Amino acid sequence: MEEADVKTAMEESLARVEGGDLGVLKRGPLVDLNSRLKELAAEDRPRFGQLLKDARQTVQARIDALAAAKESAERAARLEAERLDLTEVLPGPPTRGHLSLVTQTRDELEDVFVGMGFTVAEGPEVETDWHNFEALNIPKAHPARSGFDSLYLDWGEPESTLFRPHTSPVQIRLMQSQPPPIYAVMPGKVYRKDTPDASHNATFHQIEGLVVDHGITFGDLAGTIDEFIHAYFGPDIQTRLRPASFPFTEPSAEFEVSCAVCGGAGCRTCSGVGWIELGGCGMVHPNVFKAVGIDPEEWTGFAFGFGIDRIAIVRHGIEDIRVLLDNDLRFVTQF
Repeated sequence: MEEADVKTAMEESLARVEGGDLGVLKRGPLVDLNSRLKELAAEDRPRFGQLLKDARQTVQARIDALAAAKESAERAARLEAERLDLTEVLPGPPTRGHLSLVTQTRDELEDVFVGMGFTVAEGPEVETDWHNFEALNIPKAHPARSGFDSLYLDWGEPESTLFRPHTSPVQIRLMQSQPPPIYAVMPGKVYRKDTPDASHNATFHQIEGLVVDHGITFGDLAGTIDEFIHAYFGPDIQTRLRPASFPFTEPSAEFEVSCAVCGGAGCRTCSGVGWIELGGCGMVHPNVFKAVGIDPEEWTGFAFGFGIDRIAIVRHGIEDIRVLLDNDLRFVTQF
């Protein structure tokens, strides 16, 4: 055995490693040379043994490097295959965001009512029981005051503070803060323990209107609603009032519009009836006037309220109100 034999065996082993044979140290020229050490003279064995050892270490280092590179490549391929892109970035240059459909609808509604002579008022989303129920002539036994319907806060006396389930408390605050005549709308977010479905969400937006003046009648209420509906939706939408009962108005009614999704034929958005309820309305109850210090013998008025989210789905023919909260760019970018 010559030193050249060891060098040649190492080069051959490295070439086989480069070719993909990572088991060359178990079956290859270096193994053959190692088995021939016993043929050497005793004084030559240590030197050639060290040469073979160095050669094996050189080959092993190359094997380890190739194995590490292979494992890294496989891991990168596996990560790429399992990667989830959660950014929802549309192709092309970045674009600026814009107001949500609900906010756009709120702004448009405010413009319609301001054009009709109303002002815009706002109030807190966390309300007292008095502003939210007592002053609105809602009795303590009313289902809306139970913990099954309203979201009470752990603040102060039990069931004394809650997330407002309607924007009607703003009417109370407005009548307390200024004398009649009053012509105002109150938009804002409200909270209820509703089960989400095609036409309901637990968190949604309302806009309410309040008029207090001399000689206000139910005819003024009906005319205001009809004028607003046609100003916002156009002349093709039909409206109707249906008798109802609310503690804070007397007489009371619910106002509905024909379903824009099915054209009145019936679908899941309108629950198959062809009409969509937008909200309630009526003449302000004398007890509400008394609660805020307004003489019901001198002043009369009406109030109405409806969901901004529901107005949006009616106008744009959206079948499911829940998509307004999904933040799906395929939907959001349409408006």
